[in-house]
Amino acid sequence: MRRNTQLGLISGLVASVLLPMWVVALNDYGHVEGIRIDQSVSRIRPLQGFVATPNELMPSEVGVVVWVALFGLVAALVGTHRFMDHLVRPNDGDEAVDAQPTFPWIETDHRWIAEYRAPSEDVTGLIAMGSLTVLAIVFAALFSAEYLTYARTQYFGVYFAGIFLSLTGSTVAYYAWFMPHVEVAEERSHST
Repeated sequence: MRRNTQLGLISGLVASVLLPMWVVALNDYGHVEGIRIDQSVSRIRPLQGFVATPNELMPSEVGVVVWVALFGLVAALVGTHRFMDHLVRPNDGDEAVDAQPTFPWIETDHRWIAEYRAPSEDVTGLIAMGSLTVLAIVFAALFSAEYLTYARTQYFGVYFAGIFLSLTGSTVAYYAWFMPHVEVAEERSHST
């Protein structure tokens, strides 16, 4: 099956499930709950923020927001992977390295390394990883300062997201600049 056909089938399946749910969510005028923090459980006192948020949400609207966030996360993951491959990995026209190292834990009588490309180990990778590490430290300091003071604003989530996104970016940068590209071929028997 071709890739475009597969994407079309998957998109059609997802749309057939989500469209009715979203139509119901956007037209549902049922039970509405106010958004508030249970003061008996938490001491957080949110202040005004930089993002305008609604005061009341229906459960079906919350479902729509969650699905949009999940699709955004998948799109971000795919975009990051393609960006890093385009930025660092060699083009298809480039030749692979002939003198490749041996990996005894990968290579067997029926499995071998088909292609090996050494990591670029460019100084750009060090700069990217260093910058993202500093950013993670800054967000961790902001998170700690927010927690140790009495402000207790809603910026906890922003700082926490900044920590995780910085660490994720650092991991992706390490993969892109400092990990070799190895393709393995394996002989398989198709017995019936």
